[in-house]
Amino acid sequence: MDIKELIHSEFSRLSKGQQKTAKYLLDQPKDFAVKSASEIGKSIGVSETTVIRFCYSIQLSGFSELQRLVREQLLAESSTLGQYFTSKLKLAEKPHFYASVMEKDCLHIQEMIRTIHEEEFDQFVNQLIQTKKVYITGLRSSFAVASWLAFTLGLIRGNVKLLRPETDDLLLTISEMDEASVFIAISFDRYMKDTIKLAELAKKQGAFVIGITDSPVAPINKHADMLFAIHISEKSTIDAAPALFSFLNAVIAGVSIKDKEQFEKRKKQYEKLDGEHFFI
Repeated sequence: MDIKELIHSEFSRLSKGQQKTAKYLLDQPKDFAVKSASEIGKSIGVSETTVIRFCYSIQLSGFSELQRLVREQLLAESSTLGQYFTSKLKLAEKPHFYASVMEKDCLHIQEMIRTIHEEEFDQFVNQLIQTKKVYITGLRSSFAVASWLAFTLGLIRGNVKLLRPETDDLLLTISEMDEASVFIAISFDRYMKDTIKLAELAKKQGAFVIGITDSPVAPINKHADMLFAIHISEKSTIDAAPALFSFLNAVIAGVSIKDKEQFEKRKKQYEKLDGEHFFI
């Protein structure tokens, strides 16, 4: 019984007070390991009863069981890199190692398919078609995905900018955003403060903020108009990458198919380019 899995599956059905408790649990697990339900409630600003009902709502017998799981799971967690290596050691014991790893990726994609609501996917695609300009950011483990999305989306619709805090004039870029802009923030554990802050500033400018993350209670949730929680059974964020790329490839495909006129226009522009100086 994985406590993060329980919170993820039940979060949308929790009351507001219980959702506050869930977020506090993920942010401050040590408090739950050593404090009483009453003390936890005071720290969050909810009643002791709300904390206990939260335990029941995520299918636990009570606060004592929650404390035990926190001590066993959240406080003893190894790094995602360690989790990644451990999971691959198990696969290495079997024949055809590469095939086993790739089969796991396929299972993760299947898991993710079941978590996506088609209406939300269509809204995501429509936002990208209708908006004037798209801004994308993602740092550390999220950078490769953000870079690929910015490049590919730029090919088929144009007016796409990848934000890089280390090189861009962020204040100028943020000031250019408005109600006709979409800001996509890709943020996975461990969550980078710069990504969260950029999403907050984009929201204040009136941009439509889309968060792509690993949990419905991830920090980006606070600033997102739309949230996609890319959740898989493996704990390592490295293992989420194949499923994430597959999801975003579906988004790109949706934009190209739904906005055929713009796609054809971009394709003609691209084909007119004289590539002899760039390509062999």
